[in-house]
Amino acid sequence: MKLGYKLAAEAFGPKELIRQALRAEQAGFDFVEISDHYHPWLDVQGHSPFAWNVLSAIAVQTRTLGLATGVTCPSVRYHPAIVAQAAATLAIISDGRFTLGVGSGERLNEHVVGQGFGSVRERHERLAEALDIINLLWQGGYQSYQGKYLQLEDARVFDLPDVLPVIAVAAGGTSAAELAATHGGGLFATEPRADLVETFTAAGGRGPAYAEVAVAWAPTEEEAVKEAHRTTRWAVTGWKVMSELPNPVNFEAASATVTEDDVRKQFVTGPDPARYVESVQQYRDAGYDHIVLMNAGPDPDGFLDFFTKELRDKL
Repeated sequence: MKLGYKLAAEAFGPKELIRQALRAEQAGFDFVEISDHYHPWLDVQGHSPFAWNVLSAIAVQTRTLGLATGVTCPSVRYHPAIVAQAAATLAIISDGRFTLGVGSGERLNEHVVGQGFGSVRERHERLAEALDIINLLWQGGYQSYQGKYLQLEDARVFDLPDVLPVIAVAAGGTSAAELAATHGGGLFATEPRADLVETFTAAGGRGPAYAEVAVAWAPTEEEAVKEAHRTTRWAVTGWKVMSELPNPVNFEAASATVTEDDVRKQFVTGPDPARYVESVQQYRDAGYDHIVLMNAGPDPDGFLDFFTKELRDKL
């Protein structure tokens, strides 16, 4: 099993994210994963730097740390030809340490380019076309593609790594898990759902299975819950809300009734290592082998110290 540290790009500026990544490598994490957003979820978070710049800076300042987007949408705000080029370049810069995590996106980030944000079915179809284009360009040479939503005209990625990045596809249901097997080389989830892993493998998937575990570390549970509620209560609203709202102000309204007790139910909170171990084990039992700790607590350095001194050897 590989353990990852989530770089919360909505909560910290670019230099701080780079610093945290360097500390995560020192703390013993195997990889870092970064969200690729244009907006934060809530205004109180206050940040949203360009994830690809941050990852490139981390790549040249680390030696063993894996890197991943968690996740990027390659079909609306970006054209897949751009993502194919960016991912290939980052794979070279990082000496093969990069995984391209992709998903169908959230309106929060994708609406900004004025191209609309279609139905769930359209998003999944666009994602499949985007992955077709990325895989086509990674074969080398000049390529063209004519899809229902996306086109490619006589394009070539000149700088390709010797070993192409794994594409891990985000799945909230079985159809996306099948897409992860047929168009990607890995799975990405946010729940300990064994059925997604089973669907992925049944469809021929043999790559890594990534999953995020929501945690909030602080010296006391009360401090952890309070901070997670202040900055990350949007996560309790569920994916049907998270994928549809366009701006932070909408998430302020949607999460207005979320209570601290709601946060306690969804996050591992406080300083007890046993609770973290129990939660991670649920994901391991479900078949996930790349597990990302997404800390919403008030002190990232305190969490990294906690991981090194009290948690790492227990996982």
